[in-house]
Amino acid sequence: MNTWRNASLAVTAAAVLALTTACGQDNGSGTPNGQAVGAANPAGQPADAGYGAGGGYGAGADAGEAAVKPAGQLAVRKSGDLGEVLTDSAGFTLYRFDKDTANPPKSNCEGDCAKAWPVVSAEGAAAPPGVDASLMGEVTRADGTKQLTIDGWPMYRYAKDTKAGDVNGQGVGGTWFASAPDGKKAEAGAGGAGEDGGDGGDAVAGGGGGDEKAPADLAGLSVRKDPKLGEIVVDKNGMTVYGFTKDSPWPMKTACTDDCLKKWPVVAPVDGDDMEGITVSKRGNVTFNRPDGIKQQTIDCRPLYTFAGDTKAGDTNGQGVGGSWYAVAPDGKLVGAPE
Repeated sequence: MNTWRNASLAVTAAAVLALTTACGQDNGSGTPNGQAVGAANPAGQPADAGYGAGGGYGAGADAGEAAVKPAGQLAVRKSGDLGEVLTDSAGFTLYRFDKDTANPPKSNCEGDCAKAWPVVSAEGAAAPPGVDASLMGEVTRADGTKQLTIDGWPMYRYAKDTKAGDVNGQGVGGTWFASAPDGKKAEAGAGGAGEDGGDGGDAVAGGGGGDEKAPADLAGLSVRKDPKLGEIVVDKNGMTVYGFTKDSPWPMKTACTDDCLKKWPVVAPVDGDDMEGITVSKRGNVTFNRPDGIKQQTIDCRPLYTFAGDTKAGDTNGQGVGGSWYAVAPDGKLVGAPE
């Protein structure tokens, strides 16, 4: 296995996309010229993000293997009673195959197998915070593709995982398993007592003191007292919410598109009665119907994001990244951002 070098986190600011109507209009929708916009996407990705049936990974693929997609900034998430599992930058579970070998690394999934289990490219992959980067490597497949390995095990996605957090590939054929952060198999019971084990959903570890609410009890948006940053906004899972200095709240525009959204998923729309401690501004905490078709929550018209590098509730690893990303205060201001 060739040791994978650390890849630096790069946030790509694409061309600025603008609404033709200003935030805070009477209808409160923020929809440009009444364009039709699809349902909110919790993974922060367009409907055809390449991980579901629309991406050529399912039974409808024409010929050959599914397109190889990079993993980007890897992350670790708690998934039911499987415990910690490895995901790509968009939150899709990574899997390993018992019929592969780790020493030496070798993939035995080709042809139709690789349609159902798309390989993960090693290009641009970066280790999750707190995970030993030396575990990452690559193996050259028969077609020349460089496939990501974790502790020697080749990594795959599953065609039937259609949204972030799905673990539909777990245990398939008795040979496919979600990968733990160290490359070992994630198996039932690894989550331990007290975690959500019934439906394959996420159980996010709590952060901070023992008097904080469990994530299951949190509103869609609420406020947490961080020991360093003060009062900051968190989502329903207790994950820190961020703003991007290159966005514009008024008129509402976004400079985070495409690859940027893989590292900084948007916060999906939240009902006004599902917010606690958030300041209600004159301009309003409206839904931003982005020109790329994704619906995004705002505070005081500032678009909101989470960070793929935050792996548990209370993490603030995105604070100050690139001198452009900062936690959001209850009034929509960016905590610690230069004036």
